[in-house]
Amino acid sequence: MNGNLYERLCAQADAARPFARQAGSGLISYAALRARSAQYANALLDLGLTPGDRVLVQADKSAEMIMLYLGCLRAGAVFVPLNTAYTIAELEYYIGDAQPRIVVCAPGRLAAILPVARKLGVAHVVTLGGAESGGSLASRADQGDALCPTVECDSADLAAIIYTSGTTGRAKGAMLTHGNLATNAFGLKACWRFTAQDVLLHALPLFHIHGLFVAVNVTLAAGASLLLLPAFDTDAIVANLPAATVYMGVPTHYLRLLQDRRVNRELTAPVRLFISGSAPLLADTHREWLERTGHSLLERYGMSETGVNTSNPYGGERVPGTVGQPLPGVSVRVTDPDSGVPLPAGAVGMIEIKGPNVFAGYWRKPDRTQAEFRADGYFVSGDLGLIDERGYLHIVGRSKDLVISGGFNVYPREVEGEIDAIPGVVESAVFGVPHPDFGEGVTAVVVARVPLSAESVIAQLKQRLAGYKCPKQVLFASELPRNAMGKVQKSVLRGQYADLYQAARGAATLRS
Repeated sequence: MNGNLYERLCAQADAARPFARQAGSGLISYAALRARSAQYANALLDLGLTPGDRVLVQADKSAEMIMLYLGCLRAGAVFVPLNTAYTIAELEYYIGDAQPRIVVCAPGRLAAILPVARKLGVAHVVTLGGAESGGSLASRADQGDALCPTVECDSADLAAIIYTSGTTGRAKGAMLTHGNLATNAFGLKACWRFTAQDVLLHALPLFHIHGLFVAVNVTLAAGASLLLLPAFDTDAIVANLPAATVYMGVPTHYLRLLQDRRVNRELTAPVRLFISGSAPLLADTHREWLERTGHSLLERYGMSETGVNTSNPYGGERVPGTVGQPLPGVSVRVTDPDSGVPLPAGAVGMIEIKGPNVFAGYWRKPDRTQAEFRADGYFVSGDLGLIDERGYLHIVGRSKDLVISGGFNVYPREVEGEIDAIPGVVESAVFGVPHPDFGEGVTAVVVARVPLSAESVIAQLKQRLAGYKCPKQVLFASELPRNAMGKVQKSVLRGQYADLYQAARGAATLRS
């Protein structure tokens, strides 16, 4: 049996059924998907691509980009999608690290990318536009054969490289195999009860594991359909929800939708499932969404290196503030970060994961790969959490976000939960920066919808938290810095406020 992910995802779908519809173009059937992905595979082969070559893609979201992704799979290439916001300087690093044979970019970026790609020895730089703007690769595909045999692959062969965010140094390329992606797609299809009758409203970017390997792959595994939006837009979501059965979003999406009074039980009635991922979902958002729409959000936990690891149940209780239980075949444990010894239920420690979804390692970084795995094969996620008595996983935060203040460990998620419970607070971010007396000072940046003072926030926290957990300073902002998937960028905040306590050493500061 061919282990190629394309064959496993697309071989069984009814050719006559719709796969995708997007603004500015007509309906794409599964028959058209097979023909168009073959044309892209042939176009890549015409450029001299051989199995294992990398195809690095920085292009705008479109159905054509999905066809290119599938064409890469069929040709045995390794698909390397990049955030469209990356600068030329950032691209130079990624091109130099991935060493792709082919770079695919938006037509408007060709002039800027071409000199860098040539300097780094890239064989071909081609362009891909959206639904209406074409591009040189699309034109080449137009001339190609609509039939192409899919390259034979083993499940251990590489299908994609996804670069991590690089918040602790240079970004690393997580190597995902055909088997990794297939396991996750079919596991989620079963857990979330996807069928060919489902229509997924897709407002996520395609350069991210959520938008591509979760949303698209699960849809393909079920033979279901996509309603493809260029990006998240409240008006577009409201207009298209009645035609959808599933919506996948990030917490920011749900916060914005809750600000629109059109979002109610009547609008959301046709949708059977709302999924949240890629960033922590506030328990208050979960409860407000349930009250407003009658739907309980299904939160899950995943990462670039593993895909989705845990999920709240489709049919059981979806517990606010948790990311559910491990998917079938996936093992999750919480350990002492230093020794790796498993901890009992309720204890906070390092989340470790083992299963067929776990990546093959970091691209060309064997030492880093070895350092991230325990001797028994568990991947050390870098996330801190606990497993409760029911087996539900709670995420406490990233290990790099742990604040050690005065010798005590402070878990930002715990403090953020208490701040977010204060009336008038929209959201918060808690982090540590250098402090002359405590080593690190617990610091909070708060977004509020009503006037609040730092003193009042700290006074309320002192009633619910040990003194060492309370922020030394509370700052206010109109919004928190986020990446493309809605995750708060605490590294930005740490840099912005790095000298906060150093400058104020001689001044009076708020103490716990």
